[in-house]
Amino acid sequence: MLMTKKVKNNLVAPPLGVGETSGIYIHIPFCKQACHYCDFHFSTSLKKKDDLLAALVAELALRKEEVSETVGTIYFGGGTPSLLSASELDMLIHAVYTHFNVSEAPEITLEANPDDLSEAYLEQLVASAVNRLSIGVQSFFEEDLKLMNRAHDASEAERCIELAKKYFDNISIDLIYGIPEMTNERWLANLEKALAYQIPHLSCYALTVEPKTALERFIAKGIVAPVDDAVAEAHHQLLVAHTERAGYENYEFSNFCLPGKQSRNNSAYWQGKSYLGIGPSAHSYDGNRRSWNIANNPKYLKEVSNGRLPITRETLSVNDKYNEHVMTRLRTSNGISLAEISEVFGERFTAYLLKMAQPHIDQGRLAQINHHLVVTKKGKFLSDGIAADLFLVRLE
Repeated sequence: MLMTKKVKNNLVAPPLGVGETSGIYIHIPFCKQACHYCDFHFSTSLKKKDDLLAALVAELALRKEEVSETVGTIYFGGGTPSLLSASELDMLIHAVYTHFNVSEAPEITLEANPDDLSEAYLEQLVASAVNRLSIGVQSFFEEDLKLMNRAHDASEAERCIELAKKYFDNISIDLIYGIPEMTNERWLANLEKALAYQIPHLSCYALTVEPKTALERFIAKGIVAPVDDAVAEAHHQLLVAHTERAGYENYEFSNFCLPGKQSRNNSAYWQGKSYLGIGPSAHSYDGNRRSWNIANNPKYLKEVSNGRLPITRETLSVNDKYNEHVMTRLRTSNGISLAEISEVFGERFTAYLLKMAQPHIDQGRLAQINHHLVVTKKGKFLSDGIAADLFLVRLE
């Protein structure tokens, strides 16, 4: 039975526990408008929304045998999931409960745009099963929001947080740094605004230029200045310093939280837990296979309505699993456990890992602490590149 909450939603879900090893991600592929930097799958037409929701429910039923563990997290991503009503969200959550074993206190996150979070909508959400909000603020400054073609303005960014805090305690906001013409001062002002609100969780990302996006075209035409990695690195250093001073834990490269406020969904991913992705373009992982749904709404609807899964599956090799393990663990504050590498992959992989890590240890970018390889502050902004150096293509 779904739990409903009639008052302020201050449910704090416990850490991911033993036996609670799966999450369910539900992709809502609709947006009001296209952000210039985004390469995620979405449609700006809501004509087929009801059909799509029915297909999501059908896919959950079709894939009920794929998850045997207790589901500890349900995450609505997109797209813009806050385009759905609270009753539509509860319908999807009910379908999860119908077909899967859900923990007693799951973390149920809704990604939301600031312009959707009216007081009336928040009142509906707090009475639903949703117990965590992830708000796509991105910036508190008008010039940044216009450059990115966000649907909200600066005043809505601030007002939605003030309103959301009346109804939810478990809130995260997204911020983007390294935006063209964003000075250190403006980025610092963004951070100070977020910290002043005492938001328990921040997800902060460097702006990246993805292929075939409007941002890539604008940069190529000289309409927008190129993204500068040196600026992004300076912004990241400010981010790490100021969040640490404010008492936030940088538990994963892009994620910062007050004590006890880690995202269970994010943590499960970086710990290599399995997850089931539902909806067009959604990805899944079960420890041995990776799979992804077709990124096309009409084709997805046609296949699911006929009882078929529009899915591609890939079986991971031992090397694939090792590389995935290195990539995910190295981004976390705990780093890579050498004991776990030895247990899961064997001593040859451990020897290879230490050999490839040694140059980075010598340069002060990695440290070996309590039998863990951990990225230092000096190496943090380079962590993805360091991980790539630790990958292997083949180990005989």
